[in-house]
Amino acid sequence: MTSPIHFVSLLFPRVTQLDLTGPLEVFSRLPGAVSHLVWHRIEPVMTGSGFSILPTVSFEDAPQADVLMVPGGPGAFDVMEDAAVLDFVRRQAAGARYVTSVCTGSFVLGAAGLLHGHRATTHWASHPMLEILGAIPVHARVVRDDALITGGGVTSGIDFALSLAAELYGADVARSAQLAMEYEPEPPFDAGSPHGSDVDPAQVEAGMVSARMSREPIVRRAAARLGY
Repeated sequence: MTSPIHFVSLLFPRVTQLDLTGPLEVFSRLPGAVSHLVWHRIEPVMTGSGFSILPTVSFEDAPQADVLMVPGGPGAFDVMEDAAVLDFVRRQAAGARYVTSVCTGSFVLGAAGLLHGHRATTHWASHPMLEILGAIPVHARVVRDDALITGGGVTSGIDFALSLAAELYGADVARSAQLAMEYEPEPPFDAGSPHGSDVDPAQVEAGMVSARMSREPIVRRAAARLGY
């Protein structure tokens, strides 16, 4: 009998729910996978989409992760200054087979000191700030650096999860999960990245300026605490 694989995912207020639920949908279709949603307390946590998700376990009672996943969202920058969150991420990362993030969840890993010297990616609007935390920023949907796997913005989480499924279970199992989800994106516009032909460059610039102004001070404080 195959031993269960424990996927431990951080949940926090103002999480971008698809960062979390996209990969969880993939994980739920993998044999022997057990998912745990972790927060300070077992009480509803409001997502950035306006609805709540209930954690399954507290930090204190969480099992050791085989796969640790940190999603992103506006709230990721709040928990970068939550010592209990960062301690939990460090402890879990020390025993995990894979340490992973989606979107701006990479900044939580960075604030925990786990990105220094590693290749990583995140949402395009905040991408340049990864360097402040000692990471080597890479523009890609999924970036693998040994046991560290980071996904880009939001929908990249599904790509990341399928890549990880292939790593853990083999390509056939990952392909089966993709088919069951009918994951075959055909977006109506070429506007899924800053380089798309339907993208307004002014919107890209405004998004990066907004991210820099609201988030860079938090990222720099995290870097200072780590002595970078």
